[in-house]
Amino acid sequence: MRPRQTYILACLLLASALCRADVSGPNKLSPAEYRAELDRLLSSTGQLNSSTPAIPEPLQHLPQSWHVRTDQQDFEILTEGLQRDVRRYESDKSAANAIAIRRRLRSLRSEMDGFEKPPADVSAARATLNSILAGREFRDVSGPTWLDRMKQRLLEFIIRVLRHIFRATSIPPIGRSFVYVLMGLALAALLYAAYRSIWRSQRLDEVVPRHLTVSAKEWTIWLAEARAAAAKGEWRDAIHLAYWAGISSLERQGFWKPDRARTPREYLHLLSGTSEQHATLTSLTRMFELAWYGKRNAGESTFRETLQQLEKLGCR
Repeated sequence: MRPRQTYILACLLLASALCRADVSGPNKLSPAEYRAELDRLLSSTGQLNSSTPAIPEPLQHLPQSWHVRTDQQDFEILTEGLQRDVRRYESDKSAANAIAIRRRLRSLRSEMDGFEKPPADVSAARATLNSILAGREFRDVSGPTWLDRMKQRLLEFIIRVLRHIFRATSIPPIGRSFVYVLMGLALAALLYAAYRSIWRSQRLDEVVPRHLTVSAKEWTIWLAEARAAAAKGEWRDAIHLAYWAGISSLERQGFWKPDRARTPREYLHLLSGTSEQHATLTSLTRMFELAWYGKRNAGESTFRETLQQLEKLGCR
């Protein structure tokens, strides 16, 4: 073989070897080898002091990273931070910079020791926690539902929109004002509901128009309306109308002067205690007040008893 051909073949073999070395990638260390490398570097830091003219050899030739292979997975530990500490020490050979290098190496070693340490046995603690969570007080406890998550996302969306519309410094006052407005609206709604309830009760109590007296409607009409309400099962209205039938009958007989503003108790006080109708009106008023105002004893039996009291007043 000619010398020139031999030279070309040697170059090709060298290039092939370099390619294979590049493909194979960096050498991977076992955990023990990685700890030994850190111990070697840590031992060399004993030479770091202000009188040493040069940095120890192991710290001058740090790789870009260490590749560690464990049973669980592979790791790549970068040395950028350690190299930065070494450069800082090279420019200022102070004790503080030397301590920083040692601290970083010890931190890397403790992280590796912590990774290989077997996890603590928490089965007993987990069993205790499960027994506590199985108690009655935690039975209804659960995580956020999909509705809770939806509300949270909606709130975050509103906040993002407000941040685009208003400056960030103006959001807290706007939020407080918004809360005050909601509180005012809630209070107004509550007052309106109370007003409607009172007004509706008063309107229901005003069976007779304002400009007419009770006796303006014959007691027979009152009684007919009471029986019609009873036929529908509306016992409170039936007892209510039957009571006014009795009042209309007594007023027609002249026991008092007509006055639309009187209350049931005032009608009762207008009768003398010695009157034959006083005991009957007392029973009639009591049944009416319990059924209408107290919302009690409003049933068929009470309505029949009311009719019996009306018959004693002559309303048949």
